[in-house]
Amino acid sequence: MVHKKITMEGSLFEPTLYIVKGMCILDNDGNRILAKYYDSDILPTTKEQKAFEKNLFNKTHRANAEIIMLDGLTCVYKNNVDLFFYVMGSSHENELILQSVLNALYESVSILLRRNVEKRIILDNLDAVMLAFDEICDGGVILDSDPTSIVSRAALRTEDVPLGEQTVAQVLQSAKEQLKWSLLK
Repeated sequence: MVHKKITMEGSLFEPTLYIVKGMCILDNDGNRILAKYYDSDILPTTKEQKAFEKNLFNKTHRANAEIIMLDGLTCVYKNNVDLFFYVMGSSHENELILQSVLNALYESVSILLRRNVEKRIILDNLDAVMLAFDEICDGGVILDSDPTSIVSRAALRTEDVPLGEQTVAQVLQSAKEQLKWSLLK
């Protein structure tokens, strides 16, 4: 038996796995740090996406809530220091599912950045954060909501990669970490 959602008007929605319409991280000025949109029918151009993000930020940066309906999308959000994390779904989507995706995103980023969730640190580790985005959601389908398993797949393990196979950025990052730890001893 196929279960269908019934709207207030009585019409039916077909069940779908394409729950997430987009995820983004904005700074405390409303500028995009990272964003990914999964439905090309909603906000198809970068210009429209940035206008939506600006509007979303303006509506939420002073609000004391965790959810907003904007332009036909259900948006759940969380802020921390100088960042705002958003997950968007359709207007008929279950907010608890979107909230679990948001929590997975925030906790994964927090673990990846060693609980140091700030704009500068995210920009320094953007590659790992992008991998976390991809591990959580693919094309709007939720893949995982467990931060530990997301991080285990998204964390870049430079220690396990032979020096000859590391990129210059990985070698420099590894050298910075070793220098930092030798100065802290």
